[in-house]
Amino acid sequence: MDWTEIFVNVNIKDIDTASDICTMTVPYGFYIEDYSKLEAEACAIAHVDLIDKDLIGKPRDKAIIHIYIDSENNPNDAVDFIKYQFELQKIKCEINVGKISEEDWANNWKKYFKPTEIGEKLLILPEWENKPNTKRKILTIDPGAAFGTGTHSTTKLCLTAIEKYVQRGNKVLDIGTGSGILSIASLLVGAKSAFGVDIDKLAVKTAIENGRKNGFSEPEYRILCGDLAEKVNGKFDVCIANIVADVIIRLCENITDFIKPNGLFITSGIIDSRADEVTQTIKSSNFEIVETYNERGWYCIVSRYNGGTIC
Repeated sequence: MDWTEIFVNVNIKDIDTASDICTMTVPYGFYIEDYSKLEAEACAIAHVDLIDKDLIGKPRDKAIIHIYIDSENNPNDAVDFIKYQFELQKIKCEINVGKISEEDWANNWKKYFKPTEIGEKLLILPEWENKPNTKRKILTIDPGAAFGTGTHSTTKLCLTAIEKYVQRGNKVLDIGTGSGILSIASLLVGAKSAFGVDIDKLAVKTAIENGRKNGFSEPEYRILCGDLAEKVNGKFDVCIANIVADVIIRLCENITDFIKPNGLFITSGIIDSRADEVTQTIKSSNFEIVETYNERGWYCIVSRYNGGTIC
């Protein structure tokens, strides 16, 4: 299968907003070329000061966002959406479109996905990278075509909340599990079990494989394909949803069917313009806001279910 590659060239000063907009076009196949801090990052990450001459020649005032669209979707829709949103934000850009093979798509972005420390306990390790010498709990991941490398702000904020709030012995429900990264992280920090559900068959397959890479399988780590209401039974200590604002708002209608009294609801994937709306919906569903995290215009909300009757 061939993929369409969209190259979005923007000024460095606009990269955060531009990448957030581009993220909304696809849940997969996305990376950024940003050489504005090349020397500092090379020393910090690779501990070397010798840099390839081809990289040295890269522009420091520009960034390139690469987006991949599969053959079942129209790339023009993504281009039109980006142009419209960029115009609203007054972001100047240059957009080019090309074709690549599936093999190139599957491997091209990997060189930009490096080991990433999260919070105080976790380290996200791409499967193809060497295991570092660290005291952190290592989460080995290959996201494939599923969302969830741990580097995007929405996932990073969720992982930070999981590290802080998931307790030893907890039962965790991961809604829209994607690569399985949040379920696996929950088990690594002490959860008794993690149950992930996703409507995407490929994501489910990827999540199961990632669980095995980290030493987890049924019954403690269970991933199913399908709708939440159809596939999930019982109550959980922690429910996690790293999706989008509209889905989180809809989830609030029945999430209390799956969460224990005093249980936690960790939600992310919320862009800043929707944060107040989501917060109010969560509160009106008999939850108390415990803590809010934000990074680069994205929000993660941790709330506690009061249980009983809404007063």
